Amino acid sequence: MAIIAGENLTGVRIMQKQFSIAEAKNKLPSIIHWVEKGPYVELTRRGKPVAVLMSIQEYERLTRKYGGFWSKVTELRGRIEKEGIDITDEDFNGLRDLSSGRKVQF
Repeated sequence: MAIIAGENLTGVRIMQKQFSIAEAKNKLPSIIHWVEKGPYVELTRRGKPVAVLMSIQEYERLTRKYGGFWSKVTELRGRIEKEGIDITDEDFNGLRDLSSGRKVQF
C-alpha cells in the first residue's frame, strides 16, 4: 500500500486505504483528518478487513432511513391535496399505448 500522506507520481498527496489495527492506533489523528475529507479507511486484523472508518457525513448518508414507496405516494397525495391540484382522468388520456403490442410467434 501507499505511504500515509505520501505523494504519488503526479505530486498529489495520497493515503493508504487500509491499515492494520496497530498501525491505525499509532496514526489515528492523521487518519481521522483524512477520513473527514471524504474517503473511508479499512482496518485489518492479520491482513483481513474487520472494520471501516468513515466520516460522520458518509455514515449518516448510509444509515438514513427511507420511508419506502408507499410513504412517498402518501406524501405526494398530501402535497397535491394541500396545493389544491385537481387531477382528473382527462390528465391521463393518451399516456398509455392501447395497442395489443407486437406479434410473437411460438
